[in-house]
Amino acid sequence: MKIEHFALNVADPVAVAAWYTKHLGLKVVRAAKDAARTHFLADSSGTVMLEIYNNPPDQVPPYAKMDPLLIHIAFVSKDPEADKTALLAAGATLVVDQRLDDGSHLVMLRDPWGLAIQLCKRATPMLTAR
Repeated sequence: MKIEHFALNVADPVAVAAWYTKHLGLKVVRAAKDAARTHFLADSSGTVMLEIYNNPPDQVPPYAKMDPLLIHIAFVSKDPEADKTALLAAGATLVVDQRLDDGSHLVMLRDPWGLAIQLCKRATPMLTAR
């Protein structure tokens, strides 16, 4: 099996989709105009998607209060330092910037709504192109 998408209930899916497409290079592949304002956002490979929506009967998790290791979205970054700087200028906040002993560089940030996003430059890449 292959993962198609991961879904998150957010307060403002339209604004989140706009920010993620503008600043993280995701592409809207489907957007609903119903009450949930569901957006499917594909990564640059076109093989993995993030679904964001607002489902009022269910509570939007308090992402900003959650430890980022509970839930975060991790992105491969060729230049975490430059990407971190650009995301901070776009309204993200820094949680931690780590350089691991193996040479990996991991940067944990929060998007403007508090959801944790991680920039990953692995010394040995964990994903392969297919």
